[in-house]
Amino acid sequence: MTEKHRKYYLLDTNILLHEPLAFLNFDEHNVIIPMVVLEELDNIKDRHKDVSREARVAIRSLENALKDATPEEILAGVPLTRVQGNHQAEGRLAIYPDYQLKQTDSVLNLSENDHRIIQAALELQKSKNGEKVVLVTKDINMRLKAKGAGVKCVEDYRTDQLIDDIRFLSKGFAEVEGDFWSHVGEVTSVQEGRDTFHEVDKKVLPTVFRNQYVIDEEEQFAGKVVSYDSDYVRLHDIGFERMMSYRAWGIQPKNIYQAMALNALLDPTIDLVILTGPAGSGKTLLALAAALEMVIEQKLYEKIIVTRNTPEIAESIGYLPGTEEEKMAPWLAAITDSLEVLHKNDESMESSMNYIMNKANIQFKSLNFMRGRSIQNAIVLLDESQNLTASQLKTIITRCGTGTKIICSGNLAQIDSYYLTAVTSGLTYIVERFKDYPGSATINLNGVVRSNLAQYAEENL
Repeated sequence: MTEKHRKYYLLDTNILLHEPLAFLNFDEHNVIIPMVVLEELDNIKDRHKDVSREARVAIRSLENALKDATPEEILAGVPLTRVQGNHQAEGRLAIYPDYQLKQTDSVLNLSENDHRIIQAALELQKSKNGEKVVLVTKDINMRLKAKGAGVKCVEDYRTDQLIDDIRFLSKGFAEVEGDFWSHVGEVTSVQEGRDTFHEVDKKVLPTVFRNQYVIDEEEQFAGKVVSYDSDYVRLHDIGFERMMSYRAWGIQPKNIYQAMALNALLDPTIDLVILTGPAGSGKTLLALAAALEMVIEQKLYEKIIVTRNTPEIAESIGYLPGTEEEKMAPWLAAITDSLEVLHKNDESMESSMNYIMNKANIQFKSLNFMRGRSIQNAIVLLDESQNLTASQLKTIITRCGTGTKIICSGNLAQIDSYYLTAVTSGLTYIVERFKDYPGSATINLNGVVRSNLAQYAEENL
């Protein structure tokens, strides 16, 4: 591609915090970092926050890319050479001296960093003689302000976006119209002990992945994909009634979606279970009940580690009094609420809860202290994971060692982060990345079972 047809991408600070090596992902196009972005990274790198590490990585990466260049070359653009697979990144990286911008009545107030970045984009539009200049930011309000100020092209960072619409996100199951067997012609069935396996034509289930559940509208069939090739799909016939009869710590599924979730949660061969769905669908309750069942009754694991993300917790837990567990308690009320539900009929609910928390070795941990750990023989419950980035989820999942199962749950309609949407959430990312991994299962819990009021609110508000 000629220089004439290359675009100029101007990156906001949040892009480098979201993905520190983002400046390397624009192929043959030119990347420009405003000076104010470097100032913001410098201010963030020494804070005791979760994003400080990303800021430090971004600064080191930029330094490595520019270390041999002269000041004149940095302003003009330094060639980027990085091989990614069979693709060569051929663009240039430049630092834009936005400190040279002059405040006038006709421009935004340059005392604000966002305005300096927007004004830099406007100045580039003028100086590049009609060539395309794109401001890239994850800040929705900044995108609106930039367009209002006259920036012609403003985009979100989409390199890490695996799907275009949340409607296309894998649900973890396929629902067949009518009766499943009416769609099946020839079938080969094999009995292995108490388990039955069927091999059906791939045309019946053209798009499948491992550990995907298969159910039908007639509530006659329920199975799980064991393996597949270009011709056949091998299904484990679990049985609809059998699946609905699962129990974990006194809890039985209220619908087939909860039944599929319990099947995945109680399966020791599945190391990662991802539960998505609306508020009140039972994600946290099912995860906790299954965890207690496997730790206390089945003794498959030694402890339960509970953690979650909130903007405050991700940054600091130092303002609340007490130990780490006591500091985390207000943020993990969903877990204690679920424990109360599981033991509400006990003679002394408080005594039962204290006993169970000690017996199951339930530990409340902050995300700040997950980095660098190696977690062995435990169940990790990661609640509200829709507020995590792909990088943060990678950090947590890679902490899991031998004999550890991780359960990620979240509602993609309730994202609190300023810079995440349903399609860029880390939860969406791992659903797509792990959907065909043999040690993982995803279940979208359709339907609200908390109460009629909660169901009506979910559907109508």
